[in-house]
Amino acid sequence: MTLNGVIQILLLFGVLLALVKPIGGYMARVYAGERTFLDPILRPVEKFLYHISGVNENEDMRWMNYLFAMLSFTIVGTLITYLLMRIQGFMPWNPQHFTGALVPPDLAFNTATSFATNTNWQSYIPEATLSYFTNMFALAGHNFMSAAAGMAIAIAFIRGIVRHSANGLGNFWVDMTRGILYILLPLSIIFSLILVWQGVPQNFKPYVHDQTISGQTQTIPQGPVASQEAIKELGTNGGGFFNANSSHPYENPTPLSNFLEILAILVIAASLTYTFGKMAGNTRQGWAIFAAMSIMFLCGVVVCYHSEMEGNPNITRLGVMQQASALQPGGNMEGKEVRFGIVNSALFATATTDTSCGAVNSMHDSYTPIGGMVPLLDILSGEVIFGGVGSGLYGMLMYAIIAIFIAGLMVGRTPEYLGKKIEQYEVKMAMLAVLILAANILISTSIGANLKLSPENGWNRDNVNHQYIGATYKNVENAGPHGFTEILYAYSSATGNNGSAFAGLDANTPFYNFTIGLAMLIGRFFMIIPLLALAGSLVKKRYTPPSLGTFPTDTATFAFLLIGVVVIVGALTFIPALALGPIVEQYHMILGKLV
Repeated sequence: MTLNGVIQILLLFGVLLALVKPIGGYMARVYAGERTFLDPILRPVEKFLYHISGVNENEDMRWMNYLFAMLSFTIVGTLITYLLMRIQGFMPWNPQHFTGALVPPDLAFNTATSFATNTNWQSYIPEATLSYFTNMFALAGHNFMSAAAGMAIAIAFIRGIVRHSANGLGNFWVDMTRGILYILLPLSIIFSLILVWQGVPQNFKPYVHDQTISGQTQTIPQGPVASQEAIKELGTNGGGFFNANSSHPYENPTPLSNFLEILAILVIAASLTYTFGKMAGNTRQGWAIFAAMSIMFLCGVVVCYHSEMEGNPNITRLGVMQQASALQPGGNMEGKEVRFGIVNSALFATATTDTSCGAVNSMHDSYTPIGGMVPLLDILSGEVIFGGVGSGLYGMLMYAIIAIFIAGLMVGRTPEYLGKKIEQYEVKMAMLAVLILAANILISTSIGANLKLSPENGWNRDNVNHQYIGATYKNVENAGPHGFTEILYAYSSATGNNGSAFAGLDANTPFYNFTIGLAMLIGRFFMIIPLLALAGSLVKKRYTPPSLGTFPTDTATFAFLLIGVVVIVGALTFIPALALGPIVEQYHMILGKLV
């Protein structure tokens, strides 16, 4: 690692740390219904929305009602998104005249599910598939709604912990509305203007067709990019307007835009920890959670950055093994933009997988085995190292419940968290979420790597030759452990609602579109359902004052215990799978083997 790289990492973290308290405190006021500086402008709009939709903003929902509201909202939004993609040829703002035929049913299902679950997995080339209208209304609209839904669930979970002898967790419709109006929309407008200043397009013009110096015709796509780029990062969505995502110069043109995009990915998720502390009446509780997330984040950045700087010790060139110092003198730059370099690529890769963002400014498939394992481990941790907006916090609080239970077992007393007794039901719900996610990743990967499909059944499509092929593994461009990692990464990314990919896997087939779409649904809702049930149980409990035997949860000791639980319960579940993929690939690289 270089001094310049270390300074850039510390600068990013320092700015993030400085923003956590003001933004987190502001969000706490928003969700508490307190007055903010935006109230003179937005409060009339908010009240009008409640009036026309028939929402009673004073209604306090029980956890089942809160869950039903969230599920019904998501289902309706998913169906609308599916329909808009299928009929995009009849919609306005389509200067390229893209039709619904470009989005077959299996791809439309996958994409609608992807954006509804805040995953933004894209099995298609965006600039050659979707119109401006589809991008803005179907996809960018979902970026706001899915992010706001995740934040609402996190706030409901916090209320379950901090309220005493109550029944309700708040009002989903109010939490959604306030999250979009007071948080996501203002930040997105500001960030969009900054991106336009940096050179990101924001227009509705047709694509430009021009001639290159060699006389070839080149198509230059453009469109309303800045607005979608802003919410894609702030809402930890990740879906790109262009196929190259945030490595494309129209999405991420300068070092400053790259720095701000990484910051935007992290800022809301990180600030929600302070929101939790404010709502709990003890900001040290939030800082303990933030410290645990930050330590794991920085460890991941250091390992990924170091591995990419080391590069490949053996490079095959013309059949002769060369030393990395000869062919990779500055480290592994394969799959990375020169204008960003290794440190900013590693920072972006770690940030986007520590959250559930999935935006990329480099190809994770081209990383060294250990460098590529860091983003994979970030996702396998349960996306709780900052995590998605909302989902990271409620995921980490789930691990906090498990950590408190383990601490209680060690001292032989009923564990307590913020004055609430943690009993059998709460631990069962937390472990159910952990086990379902792990089982889905491992079972789906096993099926994807081994299932044989007949060429006639139409479940596996060769998108290059437009022919049907027989085994799903033939969709993987790399043999051996790297090919296995590509499949493992795909189902981990889908279940973790991340959306990034090892690009060597051709996932735009009916089989992968359906199974990956199913994994997204399981990853989103089979975590939310048990956690809302857990919150519904906690909110009814009476407050128990701390005593001499109460384990403090606002200290460095608790932060390190929390890290240990995430690593042991979460990440180590997948060690056998990792051993078959990146770990054995690392040994192959050292020995100079290709497979």
